[in-house]
Amino acid sequence: MAKQLSFSWESEAPEVKLRLLVTGASGFIGSFMVEKALEKGFEVWAGVRSSSSRAWLQDERIHFVELDYAHIDHLRQQLSDFQREQNGGWDYIIHCAGATKCPGKEVFYQTNFVGTRNFIDALIHQRMVPRQFIFLSSLGAWGPQHERMPHSPICGDDEPAPNTAYGVSKLCVENYLQDAPGRFPWVIFRPTGVYGPREKDYFLMVKGIKRGFDFALGYKHQDITFIYVRDLVKAVFLAIDKGVTGRAYFVSDGDVHSSTDFSELVRQNLGRRFVLRITAPLWLGRIACSAGSLYSRLSGRAVTLNNDKYRILSQRNWICDTRPLEEELGFHADYPLDRGVAETIAWYKAQRWI
Repeated sequence: MAKQLSFSWESEAPEVKLRLLVTGASGFIGSFMVEKALEKGFEVWAGVRSSSSRAWLQDERIHFVELDYAHIDHLRQQLSDFQREQNGGWDYIIHCAGATKCPGKEVFYQTNFVGTRNFIDALIHQRMVPRQFIFLSSLGAWGPQHERMPHSPICGDDEPAPNTAYGVSKLCVENYLQDAPGRFPWVIFRPTGVYGPREKDYFLMVKGIKRGFDFALGYKHQDITFIYVRDLVKAVFLAIDKGVTGRAYFVSDGDVHSSTDFSELVRQNLGRRFVLRITAPLWLGRIACSAGSLYSRLSGRAVTLNNDKYRILSQRNWICDTRPLEEELGFHADYPLDRGVAETIAWYKAQRWI
């Protein structure tokens, strides 16, 4: 009788880890993507600029790669060198790289659209197309929708009409991905307002409330939605687990809030007994933001108050349809707003930001 042989793949063969690249890895969202990828056992590559801070990328398991999205010939050479030195490319790419504040429309276009287009074209040219190319877009790519009360959710069947340079640049990428040759395996996420530790825009509101002031723009009712950064990361990795391609998802925690809910939770977690809430008319906000945009153009520096910011603040409906995310990926948020704000404020305190 022949002797039966048994094999233990775990003992006889080394574990082969799937490779995952996070672009924009030094940023707020990208750094959390890196952490989750490490937790899930991927061989993780962080795409960064030479000037990027690596404060949130200290894990020794992280590999780094610099990619020049602005110059496609150089980018192709960088990818070719990586392919040769590492014997292949990446199994998954989460593309977080991009600009959220710029001194002008052209910079948004060049950074967010042209840079991403160059990356897609270079991957195709070098035959380094991953199993999934996950693109972080924005709810802003759809622009104001259903602004009359009662507000209904913004959904994929609505005609996108972005009214910010940022939103236009994100929509350009979405359209390019969907027209990419060779059945390019894209997945698009359109998150609403993302908050959490390390985030700096909502942090400006937190600092104001700590000083006893809260500002709002416009007197008409506003419906706002949020997504905690860890929940956004969870949604992305559910898409990887499910292996979906050719799908786009709006992302929020599923709840709808008034314009004061976030600031009230911040006030409570800061222990402030009283905050002076000032609501400015839209015309005054327009003047302030126009002045900010003019300064930005003249100085070449990005500022928080600009024309894009005015359009974002004046939009009344930020409700989005998350049913595809829930039904196809099984997503449910772990962080309702009260839990997410509490964790965020605790982090700001621990880091001595406030």
